[in-house]
Amino acid sequence: MSEHTQTACQAPEADTWLLGGKEFSSRFILGSGKFRLDLVRAAVEDAGAEIVTLAVRRANTGQEGNILDAIPDGVTLLPNTSGARTAEEAVRIARLARELGCGDLVKVEVIRDTKYLLPDNAETVRATELLADEGFTVLPYMYPDLNVARDLVSAGAAAVMPLGAPIGSNKGLVTRDFIRILIEEIDLPVIVDAGIGRPSQACEAMEMGATAVMANTAVATAGDIRLMARAFGQAVDAGRAAYRAGLGRVLDTGEASSPLTGFLEEEGR
Repeated sequence: MSEHTQTACQAPEADTWLLGGKEFSSRFILGSGKFRLDLVRAAVEDAGAEIVTLAVRRANTGQEGNILDAIPDGVTLLPNTSGARTAEEAVRIARLARELGCGDLVKVEVIRDTKYLLPDNAETVRATELLADEGFTVLPYMYPDLNVARDLVSAGAAAVMPLGAPIGSNKGLVTRDFIRILIEEIDLPVIVDAGIGRPSQACEAMEMGATAVMANTAVATAGDIRLMARAFGQAVDAGRAAYRAGLGRVLDTGEASSPLTGFLEEEGR
């Protein structure tokens, strides 16, 4: 066997990432907020997701059919502070999630805007600092602003989660240029969250160099939820592979894919 063949046959290098001291293989995070309980497990399994977000209010109903029962064993829960309008409210929700047994990982959402559901970046920074001081692993959901992202790093964030478009809009990477700046400038995992509507958009985010992508509405509102979950998982993997491979150059003019120019010149003589 030649050296080239041996290299080609080698198993690909593991491409894992760390969050809160835990290693993950999947880079697709599934949001569960809009799922019926009977579809959560199927979506998680078909997407290959290892992290699932959890709205604390859905885990604290005390009623039959708790969402915690629908999430497969071994999947890491990412409780969020959905519904919080201030840093103090976010802290209370995070503490409640920890008391419910969800651990110290928390996605901070602080939203006062009821029309566009845009995050309050200033309160998010404050909540991040308060929770990080209490030992939480904090993933703040934020509007992609470089200065705010730097403030979140200083506040103790474990990652940043910039929105691609308003929550639930399925509009895609409306903020792609600003997300690209964060990827280039912030030395933390950048997880694109909110607004992703198609697997191709998740793939694009990963091609840009995002660490991971989260989707909820795009999967939950699909005609075939299981198939769409699988499509998102595969798209994230493809985008990550393309980023690692290094995307080819872009030219303003055409270029022959095979070296035919010299051959044609010889034929013309």
